Amino acid sequence: MKFVLFLRTNFNRRIAVDLAELEIFRAVALEESVTRAAKTLDRVQSNVTTRVKQLEEELGVALFLRDSKRMTLTPQGQRFLGYAERLLALAEEARQSMRGDAPSGTLRVGSMESSAASRLPRPLARYHGKWPDVRIEIQTGTTQALIDALLAHRIDCAVVAHPADGVPDTLDMDVLGPGLEGTFLFSEELLLVLPHSHPPVRTPQDIQLRSLATFSRGCTYRLCAEDWLASGEGPRLALNVLELASYHAILACVTAGSAVAILPKSLLALHPDAASLQTVPVRVAHTLLVRRSGFATSAYAAFLQELQHG
Repeated sequence: MKFVLFLRTNFNRRIAVDLAELEIFRAVALEESVTRAAKTLDRVQSNVTTRVKQLEEELGVALFLRDSKRMTLTPQGQRFLGYAERLLALAEEARQSMRGDAPSGTLRVGSMESSAASRLPRPLARYHGKWPDVRIEIQTGTTQALIDALLAHRIDCAVVAHPADGVPDTLDMDVLGPGLEGTFLFSEELLLVLPHSHPPVRTPQDIQLRSLATFSRGCTYRLCAEDWLASGEGPRLALNVLELASYHAILACVTAGSAVAILPKSLLALHPDAASLQTVPVRVAHTLLVRRSGFATSAYAAFLQELQHG
């Protein structure tokens, strides 16, 4: 199936851009290299170079800054990438809607790292067994990073945590972002995790360590941790924040006795040294599968069904 898009330039000139050009442009933008993009797309390098130059000529702007090592987007290229992501996502949704009820095509899934490790393996295995024609692409990140990717059409759906602790079915989706719909999946019990040798903790003021190991801003669990640490009747507890890239690194800091952390119980259960750590219940956080309003494919529906089965 071939789509051709007709765009109008600032000079009121009508130009045609096909999806193949958009796919090539996106690949070069993501890889920052014609060579790597050609390998990803299984195309010859000269073809990729030619199609990018043709696209730039048709649009009348330079999309890339070129040097000997990499290709980076110009401001116009960065803006055009947003449109390309949306158009390609819509085209894929259209393709799938024309193929009947059997899931097929590509489903781009975002997930918090904790959910990817503790909650997704079994549903993904079942899904692949039932629908081998669907290609699932997984990327992990903080809740905010995944919401940004979803709104930019870089992914189709995301497993994220909602910052509120109310009734799951009444959570305000506007808190996450505009134009989103969410389906409740499960609740996670968040635990304060401390070294085994740390004195017992009942309130935030009992914590003697002065470092919190966590992800970067945008992580809902970090927000929950900061809210809890600011609670209590005593003076506000001020901790140094160690921003780390993985739960392995976070737990390594806790095990070494240099920091505390707040993690979901389901993830901690996977850690081989969990029994040697001290834990304190903090709160419950609700996890949702979020999509853009109106997004609906058979691949997505089947994925949601597997997640709801646990």
